[in-house]
Amino acid sequence: MHPAFSVIAFTTLSGSGYGLLFWLGMHYAFRPLPLSPEFALILFGLGLLLVTVGLVASLWHLGQPQRAWRALSQWRSSWLSREGVMALVTYLPALVLCWLVWNADFGTASRVAGAGLAMLSLLTVACTAMIYASLRTIPAWRHWSVVPTYLLFALGGGVLWLVALFSLTGWRPGSMVLWSVGVLLLALLLLKLSAWRFISRPDAGSGLRTSDAIGINRAMRQFEAPHTEANYITREMVFVLARKHSRRLRIIATTLFVLLPLLSLLIAKPLPGMTAVLAIAAALAFQLGALVERWLFFAEARHVVSLYYGGGPLPLR
Repeated sequence: MHPAFSVIAFTTLSGSGYGLLFWLGMHYAFRPLPLSPEFALILFGLGLLLVTVGLVASLWHLGQPQRAWRALSQWRSSWLSREGVMALVTYLPALVLCWLVWNADFGTASRVAGAGLAMLSLLTVACTAMIYASLRTIPAWRHWSVVPTYLLFALGGGVLWLVALFSLTGWRPGSMVLWSVGVLLLALLLLKLSAWRFISRPDAGSGLRTSDAIGINRAMRQFEAPHTEANYITREMVFVLARKHSRRLRIIATTLFVLLPLLSLLIAKPLPGMTAVLAIAAALAFQLGALVERWLFFAEARHVVSLYYGGGPLPLR
């Protein structure tokens, strides 16, 4: 598939925003953070800003952005519509919790709002992932790791931005925080390695020469190309990424969203004077790594229509 920057920006920015809102909601659902109302609102503001910028960026991919509201009516059958509805609903507990935090009201209402915010944030990210995981015409996205990967990228980005902002107050991450972040990032790495291994298998595909593609138990070859020049389908659906570029970008992505954040936080522990700088660097590195990973997510996925246009084998479940 042709990687669209608007969709990449949407899924990565809003994902980190929902992850940040999830952790904030979980905190206030159990115990309020020991922060001033002003600084607490900065945390909520960053989460809502990332979410809003991501949602606005998603409109750039539409031919008629002013009609985007019509997609909300198909929530019974469309994951895209469900995502839009969940995204709008999530603003409600977020704004309510902001109001309660500003007024230092940490009773039952704040706990309910925090729990609702955490739940709706994860549900929104899950709906986003299901937009792609539900597409049978793109075998690479039918892998079991798609939804967990989206959720872990959201949680990882959220916790790293939370650590980065906390560090501005002089707070230093303890061993428990470092272990938790490390386990989360390593789990994310294992998910991506599993997905990349699935996509890269040379013998686990369906092509014109196999019965899976055309229902004939004999080797076949394409007699003639179905087109004489590039068209919309070849540009959008039959995007081809060279294997050598794919390997290089995978290494860059894993370095950015796993290695650099872990190294930054580990170095920050014995260097209290550099905690804020290194924590912010860890969050930024993770965000850049998420952008590269999401670009690969689209670039390495091929629509089954590529078989008609002379594409090679596609990975199948």
